[in-house]
Amino acid sequence: MLRLPFFLGGVLSSSSSRRGEVAREAARLLYFGLATEYYDAKRQAARSLRVRVLPTNREVALELDRLASLLEGEKRMEKLRELREDALKVMLLLERFTPVLVGSVWRGTARIGSDIDIRVFADDPQNVVDMLKRRGVNMRVESSGKDKLKKYVHIYFKTDRGNSVEVVIRPLEEKRLRETCDIFGDEIRGLTISELEKVLREDPARKFIPD
Repeated sequence: MLRLPFFLGGVLSSSSSRRGEVAREAARLLYFGLATEYYDAKRQAARSLRVRVLPTNREVALELDRLASLLEGEKRMEKLRELREDALKVMLLLERFTPVLVGSVWRGTARIGSDIDIRVFADDPQNVVDMLKRRGVNMRVESSGKDKLKKYVHIYFKTDRGNSVEVVIRPLEEKRLRETCDIFGDEIRGLTISELEKVLREDPARKFIPD
């Protein structure tokens, strides 16, 4: 007898199909700004569907990527190229601080409203701030961290094309620190200036998502 993916009445029939439904609903919540964090989106989605199983962050991210492509079409890839071009301009400006492009613009999963996320490394964050000031960048500077001994300085501004940028300044000792992505589970490698230049030359829409 053929087993259907769900029974009449909307009660899902398997753990995997439940996870899929929750992942799609969580992705919808994230896309439309009804949730800002994956954890919250998954819990909200599970409550609305009246199920207890939760998908992985990766499952939600893949559904979010599919939804963005469906709703934004070809313009999405055009926007990704624009974001990567703007990221390169900022990175060249901050070249002495070893910039690395991370986040959705690195991954290739950027969508409408996505920020450009760049990490730089300097023991004195003021050096980065001063350089941007000399270039006439209108910015907002904040600090954050889990404790007073480890705070990162965040710089927020917009490019000439109106794209939002967040530059996070980390100490030099963290330049070789390896971090695991809490969404895809792989190492957050990012793109250096030369790597980003190569991507823009050869495949501007390339994605960096693990299999």
